[in-house]
Amino acid sequence: MTIIEKIIAKHSKFDKVKPGDIVDIEIDARVARDFGGANVIKHIEDNNLKIDDVKKTFFTFDTNPTGSDQKYAANQHIIRQFARKHGIKVFDINNGIGTHTLIAEGVAIPGATALTTDSHANILGAIGAFGQGMGDKDIAAAFNKGKVWFKVPKSVKIKLTGKRPNGVSAKDVVLNLLNRFGANSLLGYAVEIEGEEVDKFTMDERITISSMGTEMGTIIIFFTPNKEVMDYCEAAAGRKLEVIAADPDAKYEQEFEVKLDEFVTMVSLPGKPHDAVNILEAKKVKIDSAFVGSCTNGRMEDLRAVANILKGRKVAPGVVLKIVPTTNEMWDQCLEEGLFKIFKDAGAMVSNAGCAGCAAGQVGQNGPGEITISTGNRNFPGKQGKGSVYLASPATVAASAVAGYITTFDDIPDEPAVFLPDETRVVELKSSSSDKPVTKDSVIEGRVWYIKEDNIDTDMIFHNRYLTITNIDEMGQYTFDNLEGYEDFAKKAKPGDIVVVKKNFGSGSSRQQAVDCFKSLGVQAVVAESFGAIYERNAINAAFPIVTYTSIDELDLQDGDNIRVDFERGEITNLKNNKTVEGEKFSEVQLEIYQNGGLF
Repeated sequence: MTIIEKIIAKHSKFDKVKPGDIVDIEIDARVARDFGGANVIKHIEDNNLKIDDVKKTFFTFDTNPTGSDQKYAANQHIIRQFARKHGIKVFDINNGIGTHTLIAEGVAIPGATALTTDSHANILGAIGAFGQGMGDKDIAAAFNKGKVWFKVPKSVKIKLTGKRPNGVSAKDVVLNLLNRFGANSLLGYAVEIEGEEVDKFTMDERITISSMGTEMGTIIIFFTPNKEVMDYCEAAAGRKLEVIAADPDAKYEQEFEVKLDEFVTMVSLPGKPHDAVNILEAKKVKIDSAFVGSCTNGRMEDLRAVANILKGRKVAPGVVLKIVPTTNEMWDQCLEEGLFKIFKDAGAMVSNAGCAGCAAGQVGQNGPGEITISTGNRNFPGKQGKGSVYLASPATVAASAVAGYITTFDDIPDEPAVFLPDETRVVELKSSSSDKPVTKDSVIEGRVWYIKEDNIDTDMIFHNRYLTITNIDEMGQYTFDNLEGYEDFAKKAKPGDIVVVKKNFGSGSSRQQAVDCFKSLGVQAVVAESFGAIYERNAINAAFPIVTYTSIDELDLQDGDNIRVDFERGEITNLKNNKTVEGEKFSEVQLEIYQNGGLF
């Protein structure tokens, strides 16, 4: 078996599992964050659910540890009170990013399973553990049962060959992989990365690469733990641990050889993490701000790389540099090593440990027209603010902050770029509103919104500035208001409409609202060539119909046509011309949950 098959089998009632099997998995760590945690509690209380095992149940406050938003503060207070009542451990605002905390505290270990409301929980693949971000219904079910249903994914192996070039960081490695595989060619696969140089990757480097598996559309990116990883995890857990590795005769859907020795320093252009290019294509682009942090690049190796560049230098005039360590332990280490003095002397702002700008709940956001270079994992429109965001390594971000424009650490000018008095950039933003509910038949008909786009992510569907909304009736008005060309969707959509899109719909965050906003409007279903893995689960668990197709061109479909969708047969028919294509019919699990009206 592959790594993921071994872990799933070990946590199920089966000795062996294969791709396509749907099994109940025992979850070792069931976790909710301050984002999503209040919704998890709402499901538990509304459905009179009990907690299966408080010793395996946790809350982490990482998206807004500063309490700078009133709704986040209210949600955190709700969680604290619930945790006190049930004896659940809270890793509070003084702690840092939850997935990193699970590793540091020995809660997540090689071979373990963990679920959180964080879509980057698959970061745990860095230590050979199975981590998944899921929506609040799934997490509530895990709190209650200790298990969730899961479909065993197919596995892919990527072998990196050759030596890693000097100056190519772990972030550059994953940006090169994004450039090679894009956002959806590995959609829904568990990926194992191996190679002679890979064995030398540090734990921090593995975390950086695994963290961006979400942006590649993968279920998870696994590394077989090396000695450094095992030593760290054994010290954190306080006991001897078993190495998890694939069997020599494990079967993979595909195997790729990728030349590591051809990798270069990269940046992702604004709007798409997978739109990664050689940094030469973006060099000399003037920046307004720079950010170092997030679950991808806020660890000690990252912070030391930044300090090495900033030491004895100043951030360019007019540029703001914000630095946020991943965990409080690393914050303390920066203090002890004198890194904070280097950061402050250079003119940077330092904040307490947490997710920062990536979660819209702390420092790191940018404004309309602002150009930012960031070590984050996402640069979807609106994700880290209302400006434009380039993604890069910590060294590139630090060098660019000193230069005043995008550059590499070995090409920092003696004199930084400066802004002229009339240099301004302004972006106009729009919003929208509306509402209403959904139907429950296994055959539906409705007017089509045909949106011919791939990779419509959850920030485009339901932006993170609305994440504190828990009332489904309020969600519909914000649907697609961050998708260019469809900002007025909620005003024009009618109950009974059906949305038809292309590949990888719902990639990105684990937010349940990206499903519930359609239910709020009365949209009957979403039909797509493929869906983001977390989005697919959220929709199924919410009894919101989603249907996949292989090809829809034969329908000669036009925006505004009426179609019929048969969930049990998987048939999609254009009622204007009576042409039909085959889609994927509902699985037994999907049909059962749909007929039940939801997971609960």
